[in-house]
Amino acid sequence: MTTRRKFLTSGVIAAGASTLAAPALAQAPIKWRLQTYAGAALGAEVIKPAIDMFNEIAAGQMEIELYYADQLVPTGELFQAMQRGTIDAVQSDDDSMASPTEVTVFGGYFPFASRYSLDVPVLFNKYGLGEIWDQEYAKVGVKHISAGAWDPCHFSTKDPINSLADLKGKRVFTFPTAGRFLSQFGVVPVTLPWEDIEVAVQTGELDGIAWSGITEVYTVGWSNVTEYFLTNNISGAWIGHFFANMDRWNELPPHLQTLVKVCFDQSHMHRQQWYWGGEADLRVNGPKLKLTTIPDAEWATVEAAAHTFWDEIGAESETKAKVVAIFKEYNAVMEKAGRPYRYS
Repeated sequence: MTTRRKFLTSGVIAAGASTLAAPALAQAPIKWRLQTYAGAALGAEVIKPAIDMFNEIAAGQMEIELYYADQLVPTGELFQAMQRGTIDAVQSDDDSMASPTEVTVFGGYFPFASRYSLDVPVLFNKYGLGEIWDQEYAKVGVKHISAGAWDPCHFSTKDPINSLADLKGKRVFTFPTAGRFLSQFGVVPVTLPWEDIEVAVQTGELDGIAWSGITEVYTVGWSNVTEYFLTNNISGAWIGHFFANMDRWNELPPHLQTLVKVCFDQSHMHRQQWYWGGEADLRVNGPKLKLTTIPDAEWATVEAAAHTFWDEIGAESETKAKVVAIFKEYNAVMEKAGRPYRYS
């Protein structure tokens, strides 16, 4: 017969066992919505691999939903949407999304600020630009997560460009600051939604594009509507970033903040390698675009004009002056160091 003592003992054990065996309540994953400046074809290389990697490693704790150019909001409204919390994170340059900071003018292609893609992470991680961007974006409620390099800025056009005179009157899709600089050479900057560019070239609304290197021109289909690619560039690497709404960033536990940073840093490396390989291969083996070049002596006048432009921008504010001083310091060191080794 079961004694009272045995009953109480076995009952307690059974109750304890059932309590321990009860499954924990599953927590819903943290969800972010991230919109990139890039369309789907380009986004497949410049952002999707990093998001897929993050979601896999996060293993249900967090999920980032990826949206391409203009899917949730127009690119020009990305900053405001992120600041409000309508979207949680953004991949873009400062210039395209019209962020209200002192450093916006330096995003995208600031003329001749970089010559190689490796210049960008060095400027941000070793020369102090990262700290400046962190401070400027914190003032407006946005977390600057990281900066990296994209491709150089070349012209892809319907007509050949063999001299500066050939640029006069050309209606060109480009970045706001690049357009401001190029207008002194007769270029007519045009702003359109990214997805409309190919049709605009076909209809004659645009004469060309100064938005990317040759890898991107082929990838997004612009090589189907242009005939020529100018080998001179006004910048060796686009400066782009990952940003997040500050409140949403602060809600993340430290290990997920670290995972976001690691995956986005890996994205910068993936992108550098993808662009660099394409830039060389498509110039040599690309079947569609004919290469043209403005002679070095004539192009030197464009480089000289860029340094005058730097001084004009630097005179606008103390912060801008600080950034321009860093660009000058870095470029002086690189020039004295001589021809760099090839990296990416």
